[in-house]
Amino acid sequence: GFLSSFSANPLLGIGVIDYAGSLVVHVTGGQTALIAAHVLGARKGRFHEIDGRRIAKDFPGHSIALKMLGVFILWFGWYGFNAGSVYYITVKSNAVLAQNAVVNTTLSAAAGCISALLAKAWLSERQTGEATFSLTDALWGCLSGLVSVTGGCAIISSWASIVIGLISGLIYLWGSNLLVKMRVDDAVDAIPIHLCSGVWGAFSVGLFAVPEYVQLIHPGVTAAGWFYKINDGRLLACQVIGILFVLGWVTVLMLPFFGLLHYLGWLRADSLDEIVGLDISYHGANVLTNYNQGNINIADDNGSHDQYVAEHHQRRQQQREQNQKRGSLRRRMLFLDLSSSKSDHHIPRQQQAGGENAIEMEEGANEVF
Repeated sequence: GFLSSFSANPLLGIGVIDYAGSLVVHVTGGQTALIAAHVLGARKGRFHEIDGRRIAKDFPGHSIALKMLGVFILWFGWYGFNAGSVYYITVKSNAVLAQNAVVNTTLSAAAGCISALLAKAWLSERQTGEATFSLTDALWGCLSGLVSVTGGCAIISSWASIVIGLISGLIYLWGSNLLVKMRVDDAVDAIPIHLCSGVWGAFSVGLFAVPEYVQLIHPGVTAAGWFYKINDGRLLACQVIGILFVLGWVTVLMLPFFGLLHYLGWLRADSLDEIVGLDISYHGANVLTNYNQGNINIADDNGSHDQYVAEHHQRRQQQREQNQKRGSLRRRMLFLDLSSSKSDHHIPRQQQAGGENAIEMEEGANEVF
């Protein structure tokens, strides 16, 4: 497109540089998640008010070990995602870009992890008087560092990747707290990780892109980050235009889409199913049986979680009985239809009786339906 740096006539003679997808992958996904979360609404019991103060109740995951495993799997896969964007390394310049991508990916992820961990510990100490080192925030800071370095991983220096990662950890914490203030319920913090860090990653290319590395991708192009050419802000301007264009494009497409799903009632689970838990209502088992039920129970004072589960099972049993009756009536109606379609040697009385039975079955079916 006209924004691409590979276009015949790129924007401002340079175009948007998004090496492995901070913009087209992560900002697109993050903006989509923001629109979906806003249209969907918060989970029941997530936000409430006490004495005029807005309180956000935490719904913790049931396994920090699985969180850590997932993050390390993603981190490992990111090497193929970033370094693999050169497509092949038989050309010497591509090998240089690939090795830069690998080193910078590692440094930014580690920096984001440390930044989020220490910043959250400092904030908790200021708020409660005791520093708490949150492993979850450290893991999400790691992912934020990976997202933010993706756009320029091959064309920045190692020191710049550390700076990008450190800032991305802080941006993640800011974005997560902002969503809570806006009462947008993001269960896995996908919006601050992908949208906020993705915007920062695309913007940082306009600041830290090394001219020599840019020329390896675009021979003859003199584009560079603003820190390398203070008097030339074309690349930075292209990055800002690209960010605004992607945000607007996703909003125009996804807002009507999720609005239509919400209008049709296809976007959210049934209210009782949500209170009981989708693990029970959809999969028939409670994965949190041995977990601290007090932290995840969203039932009000007039009932308990067990009562909601019993009501859910009772409703499901009624639905099964209705379905069985409907299936039985349909089979009997089908049998009568097949009988009436046989050859004309049937006795008239039998046909008349069969017709009367069919009418009775049809009336019974109407009563059930």
